[in-house]
Amino acid sequence: MEQFTGKVWVLGDDIDTDIIMPTEYLALKTIDDMKPYAFSPLRPELAGQIAPGDIIVAGKNFGCGSSREQAPEVIKALGIRAIIAKSYARIFFRNSINNGLLLIENDGIQSDVKEGDTLTVSVGEKILREGKEYPITELPQNLLDILEAGGLVRAMQKLNGIEV
Repeated sequence: MEQFTGKVWVLGDDIDTDIIMPTEYLALKTIDDMKPYAFSPLRPELAGQIAPGDIIVAGKNFGCGSSREQAPEVIKALGIRAIIAKSYARIFFRNSINNGLLLIENDGIQSDVKEGDTLTVSVGEKILREGKEYPITELPQNLLDILEAGGLVRAMQKLNGIEV
């Protein structure tokens, strides 16, 4: 079982894909070019403050809105290790897994966590915060395989013996 620790960034309910990656920046050539503008309608400074390994804790319906794949791609490119939310939009959830971004559903931690806190995640088991445990549901093995490979394309390459 994988375990990691990260600093928390707190976001609210209904964070849609237009907030995650605003439409006006989708014409930029690469995800790296888009990174500075992630979350800019809500918190223009946030993309520049996120460090590799950080964790987003959010409310319900994270990733609602359009099905743009750049939303989970830019979050992963910023270095976010996982998102913990009460619930996710279905298409965002699948796009995130396909891009190798770990999403965890938990509806108990939001009222306890503060921005800047540190969480320890034991994938498929629990989240730890200051000695308190928050149980999480284990993801199916096929989704864990995709996440471990770094995304669906890499997982299929690995499955088919194509190493890139």
